[in-house]
Amino acid sequence: MESLSRREMLMWAGASAAGVATIGAPGGVALAAGAAGTKEYTLPPLPYEYNALEPVLDEKTMRIHHDKHHAGYVKGLNATLQKLEAARKAGDFSAVQALSRALAFHGSGHVLHSLYWENLNPEPSKPGGALHHAINDQFGGFETMTAQLAAATNTVAGSGWGLLAYEPLGKRLLILQIEKHENQMFCGATPILVIDVWEHAYYLKYQNMRADYVKALMKHVNWDVVTKRYDDLIGPQ
Repeated sequence: MESLSRREMLMWAGASAAGVATIGAPGGVALAAGAAGTKEYTLPPLPYEYNALEPVLDEKTMRIHHDKHHAGYVKGLNATLQKLEAARKAGDFSAVQALSRALAFHGSGHVLHSLYWENLNPEPSKPGGALHHAINDQFGGFETMTAQLAAATNTVAGSGWGLLAYEPLGKRLLILQIEKHENQMFCGATPILVIDVWEHAYYLKYQNMRADYVKALMKHVNWDVVTKRYDDLIGPQ
């Protein structure tokens, strides 16, 4: 099994956020046969026990979310890539529009969930280092940033994500909404913190009270991981 570095994962996240799956994700394994460097995607294990986030997220929700929903995106991503390979061999691209949509949907679903599991933590924490200073400079403080992030996340239309991202062209943090897994993205911006607001992420415990789920979850962000993602993206200062 071959694992990728955090920088490679973040590069993939930035490309996937723009709707294009380009390189491997966490847990990728080399294909037995195929082009050099290609990888098959696999479901990464949770970085903690299924019940570690109780009472914020219950064990049943975590099992269904990880083992069924996330696994489904991994399966869909691999199946889509296989269909695209078959289309190339046949020289038949009549289904390329639908396959391109499926590639963006399942690929972004996979990488966003991989980021989501890692940026949750049973223990509360706060951002540090360069990220702490960037939040203060660009948002006027941690409380203001989290208030905007919560508001953006709560108002995602239908199923989707709220996220804090780094945009390298302007060298700034952005708070964004994603509809589904791939729509309404800022191309080139790389997620460093993601919050899943598809109903399967919270409905068993919170029903239609999305704001209660988001408020509880914000207290269990693994800011050490988010800070490390930011540091990897900005490089040495």
